[in-house]
Amino acid sequence: MVTTGLGSSLAYLLSRAERSVNRGLAATLAAEDVTVEQWRILRGLADGRGHSMGELAEAVLMPHPTLTKAVDRLVDRSLVYRGHDPADRRRVAVFLADRGAELLARVEGGVAGHHRVIEAAYGLERTEQLMRDLEHLVSVLDEPGSPPPFRGHARS
Repeated sequence: MVTTGLGSSLAYLLSRAERSVNRGLAATLAAEDVTVEQWRILRGLADGRGHSMGELAEAVLMPHPTLTKAVDRLVDRSLVYRGHDPADRRRVAVFLADRGAELLARVEGGVAGHHRVIEAAYGLERTEQLMRDLEHLVSVLDEPGSPPPFRGHARS
């Protein structure tokens, strides 16, 4: 398969796939007035440990200012709260509130259903392989000592 233009760019194809997946996920979450980003935050806090804004920003793939606004909205809805970090009382951490846990439990069925739709369209084995391949790609690219980004003219 020979592709030209934007379709020949891995970065573009990954972005396009993300948009397609998130469009369906957003439709699923809309019934509970939750955005994809807010869902990621709730899922990131579901371990119950509380996380600093820095940890949370990295985990949910959001820049700090955007995360701060999103967390503020979730605090306003009593879905999360800020408190002292149990490991270091001088630091502030964000925690999932009971109301947030209840909301997360309600939307998880729809999120799982969305995943099943993808599996049905793409195939269970191919979906699982794609997830493994993407995890591997991320680990290779994030590995310490991986080559720095090429600054010349090359395919991305």
